[in-house]
Amino acid sequence: MPEITPLLKSLLSVSGLSGYETPAAKLIEEKWRPLVDELTVSRLGSLHGLKKGCGAEKRPSIMIATHMDAIGLMVTQIVDGFLHFTQVGGIDPRILPGTPVTVHATGGGETEELYGVVAQPPARALPASVGEGPVGLNDLLVDVGLSAKEAAAKINIGDLISFATEPVDLSGDVISGHTLDNRASVAALTVALEELKGKIHAWDVWAVATVQEETVFGGAYTSAFELRPDLAIGVDVTFAKGPGATDWSTFPLGKGPTLGFGPNIHPHLFKKFKELADRLEIPYAVEMVPRHSGTDTYAMQVTAEGIPSIVVGIPLRYMHTPVEMVALKDIQRAGRILAEFIAALEVDFVEKITWDE
Repeated sequence: MPEITPLLKSLLSVSGLSGYETPAAKLIEEKWRPLVDELTVSRLGSLHGLKKGCGAEKRPSIMIATHMDAIGLMVTQIVDGFLHFTQVGGIDPRILPGTPVTVHATGGGETEELYGVVAQPPARALPASVGEGPVGLNDLLVDVGLSAKEAAAKINIGDLISFATEPVDLSGDVISGHTLDNRASVAALTVALEELKGKIHAWDVWAVATVQEETVFGGAYTSAFELRPDLAIGVDVTFAKGPGATDWSTFPLGKGPTLGFGPNIHPHLFKKFKELADRLEIPYAVEMVPRHSGTDTYAMQVTAEGIPSIVVGIPLRYMHTPVEMVALKDIQRAGRILAEFIAALEVDFVEKITWDE
């Protein structure tokens, strides 16, 4: 299996908020270019890597979507040198106080990275309505250490704020950091591309790093419409078991990826993935997805005439926090099952798809 830790750590050390993914895209482009035959960028900024199959021309194609955008913050007001902010993507304000951040300041003409922390004012300075409960976004601040005059000169309303926590190796081949949702899946797709170098596959493969999943699914909708694949796979994180998260909707960390099952997933694809994992003895769990999966898979499934789709999940603890956590072997296993599925696709696979499973 290819070593993914250096790539993953590099991806966890850059920003790339939803709608502003360029820092992450540059790293992914550099890594993917030797692994694909063509690499292009969509009008919205998604990366499209084409790895051609060995079949005759007019080959069927499969699209694998892994979103590269991150959640974060945006400056809404500057008061006495302190920054008020709103969220980009979904953020629980309870996890923010004390978090190190980077303000991507544009007031000086060129973007300057200013380091700061999310600060929670003392209780006596908060509105009485806050009481003893958690402090909301409106009452939290970012302090970059500048005077009011300096902050006003360097920072503009609308400037982005990204998490600045560094990736950390934990025991048991587990890694923690911001934006593992969904850079862990980008790493898994990279593993699949590395594996496919040594395999023959009849189908064309579109490796896609999508933009704007955390906000509007913009990359998945538009890339699926442009590429018109015959099949689609969304790779994203899912909820791992942890403190207070032990029910049927959570999955063990380090015990393999999940295979989605429900209305957002084509039953024939689920059946084939399950059979493949069983045959290869790749551990996995079945993830019940009774509604919208909340991933790029939904956008791809309903694009154009409809694309048979499935979601592969990587269990992750502490989702949408600066200290997300995944097991490296779950990433490796997700990448392997992607590569093995692609290599096993017969040219007439789509013609054999049925709904009666």
